[in-house]
Amino acid sequence: MKLTIHRKDTVIRPDNNRVIARFFFNGEERAEIMIMRILAIPENEAEMILNQILREFSKRHRSITGIFRKHFNQVKNIVERVNEHRNISEIRKLLIGSYFTMEYALESAALFNPSIVEDRDQSGLQKGQVRVILSLRATGEGHISSLVFRRAVINQGNEIMIQESGDQIGVAELIKNHLYEKRLFSSKLGEMEIPSDLVNLVMGRLPDKFTYDQIRDAVVQAKGSNGHFTMEKQKALDEIIWLADSRIEIRFSMDTDLTERVIFPISRYEKNGIEDARFVRFREDNGSEKYYGIYTAFDGYNILPKLIETIDFRNFNIIPLHGKYAIDKNLALFPRKVNGKYAMISRIDGVNNYIMFSDNLHRWSNAEVLQAPLYPWELVQIGNGGSPIETEKGWLMITHGVGPVRKYSLGACLLDLENPTRLIGRLKEPLLIPVEDERAGYVPNVVYTCGSYVHNGELIIPYAMSDYATAFASMDLNELLETLTSSE
Repeated sequence: MKLTIHRKDTVIRPDNNRVIARFFFNGEERAEIMIMRILAIPENEAEMILNQILREFSKRHRSITGIFRKHFNQVKNIVERVNEHRNISEIRKLLIGSYFTMEYALESAALFNPSIVEDRDQSGLQKGQVRVILSLRATGEGHISSLVFRRAVINQGNEIMIQESGDQIGVAELIKNHLYEKRLFSSKLGEMEIPSDLVNLVMGRLPDKFTYDQIRDAVVQAKGSNGHFTMEKQKALDEIIWLADSRIEIRFSMDTDLTERVIFPISRYEKNGIEDARFVRFREDNGSEKYYGIYTAFDGYNILPKLIETIDFRNFNIIPLHGKYAIDKNLALFPRKVNGKYAMISRIDGVNNYIMFSDNLHRWSNAEVLQAPLYPWELVQIGNGGSPIETEKGWLMITHGVGPVRKYSLGACLLDLENPTRLIGRLKEPLLIPVEDERAGYVPNVVYTCGSYVHNGELIIPYAMSDYATAFASMDLNELLETLTSSE
C-alpha cells in the first residue's frame, strides 16, 4: 500500500540576522596591548566612542551595557595589572568590555533537525488549533551548534503557522548551585575509566554531597599535591572537572520571548556543539508533566548524552546521563513510564536501534537490540526520529535509515504498547525521502527529524532538508497505522 505524504508550504530557513554577543579574546599578550591603548584614550573621546557603539548595537542586543560589563569583568585582572590599580571610570570599563565582545550569527550555516512538543499554553486559540514549540539545531561559524526555539500554531486544516521571531537574542544566565552525590559521581568516573587512584585522591577530599566549587577546589588541591603527574593523569583530572561542568542550571530573563532564547555551548567540554535535541512532553505517574529533551554534547573528540529538563522553557536543568549504555547519539525518551519503568530508544553501537528500561531517569545500564538494518534504503545504519508516540494500536516510532550514497530517509515502525520490545510492524519502503529541491544543503541527500506530532487525525513531521532548513510533512495517521499492522 502506497502511503500519501503531503508536504507543507511552510519552511523555516536560517536567518543571518539572528546574532548573540559573545566574549572575544585573542590571548593575554594582545589583550594587554589593546587595553593599554584603550586606557590612553582621553576620557571625553572614550565617552564619544562608547556612545557611538551604543547607538549602533543597543537595538541589536538586550542590555548591551550589561554584556560589556560582564566581558570587562572577564579581563579585569589584566586591566588591573597594566593599569597599576588606578581608578577607571564606568564609561571606560564599558568601552574596554566592548573591545572584548563579538557578534556571532547563530544560524549563518543552517537551522535544522527539529523536534516538536505541545505548548502548555493553549489560550486564545480557535477550535481545532493547537500551539506547539519547535526546538531546532542552529549552526553558525565554525560548525558550532546551539539550541533555539520557535512557536507555531497548527490550524484545523493542519497548516503550520510559525510565530514571528524576536530580534534580541539572549543567552541564559548560568547558575552553578547544584549538589552532587559522591556515590553517583564516583560511579560515573569509573564508567569514564578514570584511574581509581585519582578518583580516590579527589573524592576523598569531598563530603557525601558537594558543590561545583568544592569539586573544582578538590581537583586543584589534588594537582598541587603532586607536581609529577603524567600528561595522561593531568588529562584525567581535567576530565573530572569536565563531568562537573556538564551538569548545570540555566535560566532566561522573564522579559525574553521563547524565540529569543538560545542555549549555546556553555562549557568548553561541549565547545563544538549542542546537537539534535529530542524533546518530549513527559507525563509522570501522578499526572504532572514536564518537558525532557536529550541532546548530544560534543567537544570535538568526546560525545556525552545529556538530559535537559524544563517546565516553562525558561528555566532548564542539564544533567549528563549515567550508566553503561548512556553513550553515543540518538537517544529518545518515551513520553511516560512503561510497566513502571522509564523507557528509551538508543543506538549504542552506531548501527542498530536499541530499547532500554530503567528505574532511574538518569542511569541506563541495560539495553537490547530492537531493530537492525533490513531494507536496502537503511543498510548502513538506522536510528530513531524522536520519541515514540502513543496510539491505540501501539507506540508509533519514526525512524531514519541511511542507504547508498549516504542518503538519509525516514521510515516508521509500530511497537506493542505493553511490551515495546515486541515489533508489531515496520515499513518496507521509506516514509519520506529527499525530493529534488531538498537534496542540496549543508549535508546533501538528507531528510531527518527529532520528533513528530499528531493533530486532527494526521501525523505531522517537521524535518530537516539536507541539514540546512526545516520543512513539514503530514499524512493520515490511521492509514499509516493500518499499513504498519499489516506489514508483518
